[in-house]
Amino acid sequence: MSDARRQLGNRGEELAAQALQAAGLRVVERNWRCAVGELDLIAEEQAFDFVAGAIATWRVLVEVRTRRGDNFGTAQQSITPRKAAKLREVGLTYIQSIEWKGPWRIDVVAIQMDGRGHLLEINHIRSAVTG
Repeated sequence: MSDARRQLGNRGEELAAQALQAAGLRVVERNWRCAVGELDLIAEEQAFDFVAGAIATWRVLVEVRTRRGDNFGTAQQSITPRKAAKLREVGLTYIQSIEWKGPWRIDVVAIQMDGRGHLLEINHIRSAVTG
């Protein structure tokens, strides 16, 4: 990975962490890696769990997608079915590794910048990857 791409990714992860915190989530881990892949951010949120019928602590696994310009599609469009399947696999590996018994979900934070790297939009998509 080039230095410019790595810098863009690091900047995107920092912006995503700030956006999550502003939305009331607490980032508990960054860049969790295993043999299957990586999770960019892991957060917790107090929210209603419809299965339990009460407020619960959710583990939120977050994929950060940062795009400069839209020549190759937007940040949101970069979550392909193949990428979603990979996120489900890595997410399940993480949940099993920590023996999490509570509710969890996979969110995406899509960060769109212009060609010069100026922030245009941050979009936090809850439960972006399901199934």
